[in-house]
Amino acid sequence: MIEGDFDTRTLTMMNAALDCVCEKIRRGEEYAVRKRIAKQIIKCARSGKTTLSELTAAGQRALIGIATSRSVPRVESKATPRDGTARIA
Repeated sequence: MIEGDFDTRTLTMMNAALDCVCEKIRRGEEYAVRKRIAKQIIKCARSGKTTLSELTAAGQRALIGIATSRSVPRVESKATPRDGTARIA
């Protein structure tokens, strides 16, 4: 997990950015979609960009990759959280 990599404020901003991006798209509740967006948000935060607007922009850029790919691979149910959503931490 990445909890040790970031402070509480940054983790909160990262999760808020993830939720903000995902709530605006049709497949935003799907684990695989959230995971791909979360990876870009984490990458952004690791580069030192930790404001909500920077993290949200990174998540929105991830949508370009999702939209241009033919499909997002489905994750087996064993790896999917019970509520079906991916969280950053």
